[in-house]
Amino acid sequence: MVNLIGTYECKADAKGRLMMPAAFKKQLSPILQDGFVLKRAVFQPCLELYPMEEWNLLMQKMNKLNRFKKKNNDFIRRFTAGVKLVEIDATGRLLIPKDLMAFAEVKKEVVLSSAVNIIEIWDKEKYEQTIEDTAVDFADLAEEVMGFEDDSDGVS
Repeated sequence: MVNLIGTYECKADAKGRLMMPAAFKKQLSPILQDGFVLKRAVFQPCLELYPMEEWNLLMQKMNKLNRFKKKNNDFIRRFTAGVKLVEIDATGRLLIPKDLMAFAEVKKEVVLSSAVNIIEIWDKEKYEQTIEDTAVDFADLAEEVMGFEDDSDGVS
C-alpha cells in the first residue's frame, strides 16, 4: 500500500501535460513502471491519480458487487466513467486527457495533493476554494470521522 505525502503546485501546458513534483516522483519511484489510472473524483471537481496497485485493490472490492442489482451496475458505470490508463514519462511529465481536464476545469495553475494512497489533481482556484469552504466545519468533521469512542489505537 502506498502512503503519499505532500501538496504541490505546478503548471499544465496547453496540451494538458504537467511536470510531476520531484517529491512525488521520489515517493512513486518504486512503482512508476506499473502505470497509473486517472479518473474523475466522486465528491469533488478534481481528478484522482491511482497507482496501479491501489487501483487493482479497489477493483477487487468492486468485483465483489452483485451485478444483478441495478444500483451496483449504475455505480460501477458512473465510478469508472472516463477512466484512463496514464504513465509518467521519462522526463517526469503526466499527460491529462482533454476530457478529464474539462471535467476538473483544470486551467494552467494546478495543485497536486496527496490523499493517503492517491494523488488528487485540482485546478488551483477550485482547490483553494474547497479548502476554504471546509475550513469552518473541519473541527466538527474531524471529531465525527476520527473521534471514535472506543479508540483503541491511541491516535489523537
